[in-house]
Amino acid sequence: MASPRPIVLVHGALHGAWCWAAVQSELDRRGVPSYAIDLPGHGSSTEALSDTLGNAAYVSAVIDRVVARHAQQAVLVGHSYGGTVIGQAAEADKVARLVFLTALVTEVGESPTALMATFPPPQHSGTMPGRIFLRNDDGTISGNPDAAVPVFYNDSPPEAAAAAIARLCPQRSASLKQEVTRAAWKDIASTYIRCTKDMAISIAAQDMLIARLTDPSVATLETDHSPFLAMPSALADILAPLAAG
Repeated sequence: MASPRPIVLVHGALHGAWCWAAVQSELDRRGVPSYAIDLPGHGSSTEALSDTLGNAAYVSAVIDRVVARHAQQAVLVGHSYGGTVIGQAAEADKVARLVFLTALVTEVGESPTALMATFPPPQHSGTMPGRIFLRNDDGTISGNPDAAVPVFYNDSPPEAAAAAIARLCPQRSASLKQEVTRAAWKDIASTYIRCTKDMAISIAAQDMLIARLTDPSVATLETDHSPFLAMPSALADILAPLAAG
């Protein structure tokens, strides 16, 4: 029986590798190796914050090392903004599958901001969550702690949400406005994981993004924008079979 492929996990805006800890523990229990990446300047990274192309180059370099170590292709997972990053970073000879976890699916010549401007009206039971991004004078954005729970963690355990809010970090605002030059999802098999209670990317927007992909597999979790906190075991149950060699 072939060894499972390694899973590489890419976080979304404002987050870090820390957000995948519970999912990695679950993958460990299933015998699946995983690597969570801190994008430059996020989490415990001491590098300078980068833009989307720089973030993708960093992910690509990590994939090179992971593939060399395991002598087989990886499964590359991107959450939220991380979907834009993996679409830019992945190469078909090194990545067997892309997994978009309630994530952006960005076309060549499109930025995350431009993509989000095309989303259908939010379907959040008639209520809109508060603004999550705060703009700073240094060209970065930060997370609004008052909006973080209703936008990111509305179905997550309160203690996990509180710990996550304390770890949110700034991100270059330019990273959301930079156009990508690749759309790897056109050449690599894809899976999209829908989250029905997501208040950051509505389910209507997620379904619009799924329609961009060519014959994707689709899974659904009845949870918020952060299933790595709210449903780590269920998320691992979806990811582990995708790593089958």
